[in-house]
Amino acid sequence: LIKGNLLPSALVWITSRPAAADQIPSECVHRVTEVRGFNDPQKEEYFRKRISDQSLANNIITHLKSLRSLYIICHIPVFCWISTTVLERMLAEAENGEIPKTLTQMYTHFLIIQTNIIREKYLKKQKSDKEMLLNLGRLAFQQLMKGNLIFYEEDLRGYGIDVREAAVYSGVCTQIFREESGLHQSKVYCFVHLSIQEHLAALYVHLTFMMEKRNVLNQSSDQLTEEITISDVHKSAVDQALYSQAGHLDIFLRFLLGLSLECNQKLLHTLVTHTGSSSETGQRNTVQYIKMKINEYLPTEKSINLFHCLNELGDNSLVEEIQHYLQSGKQSELSSSQWSALVFVLLTSAEDMEEFDLSKYISTDKIRDKILVKVMPVIAASRKAIIRCDTIQECGWSALASVLSSETSNLRELHLTVNTLDLTMSNLGDSGVNYLSAVLENPHCKVKNLKLCSSGVSDEGCAALTSTLRSNPSHLRELDLSGNNLGDSGVKCLSAGLENPHCKLEILG
Repeated sequence: LIKGNLLPSALVWITSRPAAADQIPSECVHRVTEVRGFNDPQKEEYFRKRISDQSLANNIITHLKSLRSLYIICHIPVFCWISTTVLERMLAEAENGEIPKTLTQMYTHFLIIQTNIIREKYLKKQKSDKEMLLNLGRLAFQQLMKGNLIFYEEDLRGYGIDVREAAVYSGVCTQIFREESGLHQSKVYCFVHLSIQEHLAALYVHLTFMMEKRNVLNQSSDQLTEEITISDVHKSAVDQALYSQAGHLDIFLRFLLGLSLECNQKLLHTLVTHTGSSSETGQRNTVQYIKMKINEYLPTEKSINLFHCLNELGDNSLVEEIQHYLQSGKQSELSSSQWSALVFVLLTSAEDMEEFDLSKYISTDKIRDKILVKVMPVIAASRKAIIRCDTIQECGWSALASVLSSETSNLRELHLTVNTLDLTMSNLGDSGVNYLSAVLENPHCKVKNLKLCSSGVSDEGCAALTSTLRSNPSHLRELDLSGNNLGDSGVKCLSAGLENPHCKLEILG
């Protein structure tokens, strides 16, 4: 369907989270649209319109603003709705218990509220809360692992949920489960939002371990002979989430880890008794395992999610460490995990990113492509970025070009000073050279040595480079085009460029 082999004249609109969007081949995509969600003023507007008591609305806004990780996720309208449902009740009715401070706490409170609604409106229910939650949770978990968000009647029956019960869940508790009409008048079912499915899936994995000492994430035969610990379950989840390129287990992982905290265990006791409790030793082992993973060279979005996981576990040691570093004003060599912590701190800062100067955190002679790639989300979030370094190679340039060409990037001004831009043996081609030349013509971009050896450059690329050589001022001193398929017209273009008075090129290879 995506490739156009089925229904070739159809227009297909695919909705996806950002992490999974890259799995679709770019040649199959004609238009990309980002649904941005609420900005900060719109978040406040939502709460003030949804809550009639403005004093209560102010209290909710103040509470969420004090918890940066929650306030950021409020750009998703459904999370604003869930937060309102939970906080309006807790703050207005002065309910006992801690006001939710993490994603897991918020969703667990929401689940309790909705389960109470079922209790009140469906008194003759055949099944206990525990059985209902385990059935819904098993459905949520196993279908999440398969990537399924829509279920049919036969799916429900396979998980011990009959159609009448599904009608109850969707009719009485539309905030969790929904029934819709599919093709040919068949009924289809889904959770109201993917995050609710992820929370129930995590709850199922957690409860299955607590009650049966089973790790449903690892069905190997070793479980029959070895004692399973909560950290074993967590490590399985971390590994699978990191392995998933589509990122479909990232939020699930945050929920699963958060459920092991004692405060969330107490909440769960209102729904499911005899769940046991997880040990502090198990949590410490999980925290250490996550820190070990952060220290590895992971994609930045994976590292950031692991910091959110640490936040769910109540561990902010790496973040506090990097905050002390920033406050000291001293520049020292950062480890991989510290770079990840720095990116997380900068991205979750309450202040707008007006300017990001990489040289504030590392000396220019030590900047490498790995560091550039790691800080790329910060560059994309900034209005102005200043990068001074000795060398950028293909990996670093590719990441930078992606940010520069992205319509959703906040970057408006790039100050780039590089001694050597080495794109030798890259797949740049003429289209890449055209884009590169446009960047180099920017007066704020100063590249002295450009290496394009064996990079698929032909006459068309030479014409673009000639324009760069003629730009005023031209900073290029050395250009290496060896190993490319240049014809007579390309060579003539370059020769004409060299004769231009603005051209400062000293070496052409």
